[in-house]
Amino acid sequence: QVRVVESGGGSVQAGGSLRLSCAASGYTYSRYCMGWFRQVLGKEREGVAAIDPDGIAVYGDSMKGRFTISQDTANMTMYLQMNSLKPEDTAIYYCALARARGCIGWSTGDHFGFWGQGTQVTVSS
Repeated sequence: QVRVVESGGGSVQAGGSLRLSCAASGYTYSRYCMGWFRQVLGKEREGVAAIDPDGIAVYGDSMKGRFTISQDTANMTMYLQMNSLKPEDTAIYYCALARARGCIGWSTGDHFGFWGQGTQVTVSS
């Protein structure tokens, strides 16, 4: 059974940092694109970042230069290092596993078939 489980959320002041982790299990890691998404209640889901099995990363526009996605294939874990956090980064962050190897069209989340339960990130001003 495929599972992805997020951890590492919390509260931080503006300008601070957090690192999220996503532990995956139940499938052959490093064969599929994985991604981070976020959502604020009442708003559309937003693509944060994604990484393919070759380690090629893509980012949402507002995250570039502040967030870094990475993965440890040996431990089947993906990370999101978030620096210079802003109050507008406050959201529930979700880890997701795509149905394909590549991350083309990743930002909508439509090609991701397995989702974690989410972890709350709160950034105060």
